[in-house]
Amino acid sequence: MSEIWSLGAAEIAAAVRSGELSAREALDAHLARVDDVNPAVNAVTVRFDEAREQADRVDERIRAGEPVGPLAGVPFTVKENIDVAGHPTTHGVPHFADAVAGADAPPVRRLRAAGAIALGHTNMPDLTIGGNITVSQLFGETRNPWGAIRTPGGTSGGDGAAVASGMAAIGLGNDSGGSVRLPAMYCGVAALKPSYGRFAMDHRIGGSDPTLASQLFPVDGPIARTVEDLELAFGVLAGADAADPRTVPVPHRGPELPKRVAVCADPAGLGVHPQVRAEIGRAADALADAGYQVEEAEPPALADALTSYGTLITAEFGQRWPDIRGLLTEESARNMEVSMTQQPPTDLAGYLAATATRFGAMRDWAAFGERYPLVLGPVTTERPFDAEPEDALRVMFGMRLCTATTCLGVPAVAVPTAVVDGQPLGVQVIGPWYREDACLAAARILEDRFGTFTPPQPRHRPQR
Repeated sequence: MSEIWSLGAAEIAAAVRSGELSAREALDAHLARVDDVNPAVNAVTVRFDEAREQADRVDERIRAGEPVGPLAGVPFTVKENIDVAGHPTTHGVPHFADAVAGADAPPVRRLRAAGAIALGHTNMPDLTIGGNITVSQLFGETRNPWGAIRTPGGTSGGDGAAVASGMAAIGLGNDSGGSVRLPAMYCGVAALKPSYGRFAMDHRIGGSDPTLASQLFPVDGPIARTVEDLELAFGVLAGADAADPRTVPVPHRGPELPKRVAVCADPAGLGVHPQVRAEIGRAADALADAGYQVEEAEPPALADALTSYGTLITAEFGQRWPDIRGLLTEESARNMEVSMTQQPPTDLAGYLAATATRFGAMRDWAAFGERYPLVLGPVTTERPFDAEPEDALRVMFGMRLCTATTCLGVPAVAVPTAVVDGQPLGVQVIGPWYREDACLAAARILEDRFGTFTPPQPRHRPQR
């Protein structure tokens, strides 16, 4: 058997169920890997002491001949803004350092019920506002394990770096504009951004429910080293749940769709890095060779989706910004301040108009999907780079396809395609509402063509 920490979730679960490997052995191997590489990467912020007890319970069930779930013994990490019972949900800032969660968030509960072992929390930017870097006041900076650039992407950069470097088989992050997809591209792993209402979530802060934009846009989603592992996590996380009234009882798989793909390398024609364009071209060729009809076509209403997203976000954040701003450093506040400069907070009439604009963009996208069920495009039109606060607009414009698809609530899968000059690159496949299965199937084709690239041995020296 290969090093246990290098195995995927599906491999670990199969070995644990068969008795070839114990859940305790799988967990201990990953904890040893954390000891080895986390000083250089700084992705795992807090380890959960109860993890070994959970692993032992899985092993006891197997010895007793009792059924165990499809993720039996699989170690996973959890982003710092997702509740894990008995541990603070810090959001990376001192204000919430002692905000101990009374219960697991729904996706944590579901993963544990499937036999997975919650290993620890992972780093994120302060309140998820730091853009494509992963730096928090409480835990410092997370580094990209590849070493070609410093940042692992954001805002689920801790999970991206942990999974890429072999500290966990699955990372549970969230995406509110590309926040699992960007770390997947930067770290050379895969990520699923589900449809709105597909996974149950609980994003209350201090007991307060989120406002409309924060109800509609952020979705929890898995990061893994293979598409097979994303499929396994999807099967566990999807489905209606009384804990979240947004979730819908949609089947995991839908009917056969026309095998047509719209290729959109440069959304809205604002420019794309030649290396990013080249990877999209290679991915398009792979899908064409697999029998898809591939055509260049830009989805409609991108500008409307981007405008309505920005309007809803800044209108709601603008109302609370003085309080939020006090929890942030100058650097971590800069990203939202640039957003509010670009899209100033509006009045009630403007806010209501944005809700209508969003609905019209959803209708136009649905009509486009009748012709092109899948869209192949960039996670970001920029080659991965270390962004400074003054680069906030460049980052936002580069991720415009992620932002638009978040606004519309459609699913997407990010998948790596190559390592160029020591840095992973990749693409995303976007599908119709609640057709994660179609996205995953296309992503599996790309993975079969291009392979997987992780885990690398982290190249950064331990930070002082």
